[in-house]
Amino acid sequence: MEIYVVKPSDTVDTIAAEQGVPVDTIIYNNQLEYPYPLAIGQALLLTKGESPQVKQAVETGGYAYPYINPNTLSQTLPYLSKLFVFSYGFTPEGDLIEPNTDDTFMIELALANQTAPILTVTPFGADGKFNNYLISQITNNMDAQQHFIEQLVATVQQKGFRGVDIDFEYILAQDREPFAQFVANVREAINAIGYPVSVALAPKTSDDQRGTLYEGKDYRLLGEAADSVLLMTYEWGYTYGPPMAVAPIRNVRQVVEYALTRIPREKVSLGIPNYGYDWTLPFEQGVSRARSIGNVQAVRIAIENDARIQYDEIAQSPYFHYTKDGKEHEVWFEDVRSMQAKFDLVQEYQLRGMGYWQIMRLFRANWLLLADQFWIQHNL
Repeated sequence: MEIYVVKPSDTVDTIAAEQGVPVDTIIYNNQLEYPYPLAIGQALLLTKGESPQVKQAVETGGYAYPYINPNTLSQTLPYLSKLFVFSYGFTPEGDLIEPNTDDTFMIELALANQTAPILTVTPFGADGKFNNYLISQITNNMDAQQHFIEQLVATVQQKGFRGVDIDFEYILAQDREPFAQFVANVREAINAIGYPVSVALAPKTSDDQRGTLYEGKDYRLLGEAADSVLLMTYEWGYTYGPPMAVAPIRNVRQVVEYALTRIPREKVSLGIPNYGYDWTLPFEQGVSRARSIGNVQAVRIAIENDARIQYDEIAQSPYFHYTKDGKEHEVWFEDVRSMQAKFDLVQEYQLRGMGYWQIMRLFRANWLLLADQFWIQHNL
């Protein structure tokens, strides 16, 4: 695979002729739409020659809601070791709550593709947000916790899951150790039926990092408690924040380097965003709200508005500006260049693999680039 950046006057036909790549391959790899216009600065993935002979074996995962388009899921599963079904909740008494939409087809399709379906647990309240009270109850009330674990084990066995992922956020500082023990207790029960337990970690860079997102997550304790961890290395650029890259590579690297001082590298997977944001300018803190968009969608927005895509070499992320209906916009997203930067980190630090939030939108070039450089483990 090679990455080609579109220049002025380039067309799919001229690039194909110059690079010796079939037109249809360029169109397919990059999900181009007829009549196949391009944006200046757009990064295209070109298929040329053989894949590298030496590849690192990695575990790959992707989060998805049960309302994912089946076609999108089918095209993505061959590239995943694990499918994280998002998500199961619970009551203060420890009763497990299944997703509102039936997830049976996801489990069956994953198994058919040799991908392990993983039951993902989140402490969402009635408002759909992470709930501190629920977390405190399940980590400190041992009767509720035991009831919850029993239901978890039963559901994994009945529905055909191949593991559990614990995604708790905004844990209170005083629940730091009880939460780690909770993860260890879940792991003991799920390991007993032959399956692993993973935990998602907020992107910390020090033990004593302040903030409700970080204080309840102890990297060392959770690295010991779980079979593996996922670093949520994204959301620096986010819905309510100022325009910037979602996963600036310098920030991502800092989290990885800290994590490896507390957790063995064979347990650590890198979180990768499969989305971008579109901000309307000027940004006003507390007022502005960025729109979440897909990476392929971002390029189409650039094309529709005759915007030139630029690439921030420090953040290792593409961005552009455009004006619509008299309002200026700033867009940051991911392309094959920014994905390559993240793959390089996985290889540099010999990490366990990577996990995507989330796979609801198909980004074919990413998966092709991934498969070109890594052996994807399928260990059902």
